[in-house]
Amino acid sequence: METADVKPQVLANRRGVAFGLVRQNNTTECVITITALETHFWLEPGASETRIATTFRNGYGRIRAIAERRLLAHPAAHLELTAEGFARP
Repeated sequence: METADVKPQVLANRRGVAFGLVRQNNTTECVITITALETHFWLEPGASETRIATTFRNGYGRIRAIAERRLLAHPAAHLELTAEGFARP
């Protein structure tokens, strides 16, 4: 899978960060919640959009790996990554 050309965007409601993944010429819209970033990527509560974007970029390798695994197991047009998805069993 590859990342879509669209830059990650903090959602207007500050609920998460949207990004895209491309697989076989299909783009999947993905969102990682702010709660997941706070819980698993050390984002401080009430952070600015700039800090949210930086935290997303710093954790992107892990975020992308989880998203790709979920999409391989269950293909979808939209994927939401929550804090529970990053918890280790």
